[in-house]
Amino acid sequence: MSLGKNICYLRKQKKLTQEQFADLMKVTRQTVSRWETDEVVPELDRLVEMCSVFSCKMDELVREDLSSKKDIYSEVTVRTLPAFRMARYVIISPNPEEDVITHMQNWGKTSGLLAADPEAKLIGWDFPFISQEQQMQFHLHGYVAAYVLPEGFETNCPGVEYATNAEAKYAVITITEPHIRPFERIPNAYKRIMEYLQVSEIKEKMPEGIVACFEYEYDKDGVHYMDIFMAMEGC
Repeated sequence: MSLGKNICYLRKQKKLTQEQFADLMKVTRQTVSRWETDEVVPELDRLVEMCSVFSCKMDELVREDLSSKKDIYSEVTVRTLPAFRMARYVIISPNPEEDVITHMQNWGKTSGLLAADPEAKLIGWDFPFISQEQQMQFHLHGYVAAYVLPEGFETNCPGVEYATNAEAKYAVITITEPHIRPFERIPNAYKRIMEYLQVSEIKEKMPEGIVACFEYEYDKDGVHYMDIFMAMEGC
């Protein structure tokens, strides 16, 4: 592990030059260069400031090899998704994600969708309309799962709501093996998207007729991935 390597990596992730970072830290560019080559160790108050700028913990900055995380997260990209039809369902329960995915997988078999399209995409997102009482007293949460329906697929199978997602522009990031330390990897991916939007001076979009944010999980060459999509202004 190299503290200097971590500082350099995080500075570049923030798209800051040494001069820009030096201005934030109120030091000279030469000082930043000496930090990054491990010639000088930053003072404690500087390290605290860096943690604030980089949105990381002190322990991570000092002890971990943060550059290794580049193998976990892709770069944030922008994709325009064409309009698509979906069959969706929401469950509010102590374990809504598992419950609703099981429901939709059963629906996919019963409706004939998975027979017609075994690779049908199942996407999901948090259901935000939960009262504080439901969360705090009963430990309930909400999650929506939806199959993206292939063109021409028709069924009268009950148990879902049919809807259309309009064409939209999304910021997208891919996580490798998201369920290894999920409470770290998944939130950090959302944080990276938000930082990308902030640096690019782009706002999130919360329009009607568009799912504002969703997740899609899949396997490829024996590796599990999660794509996170966040709708952008201007879609």
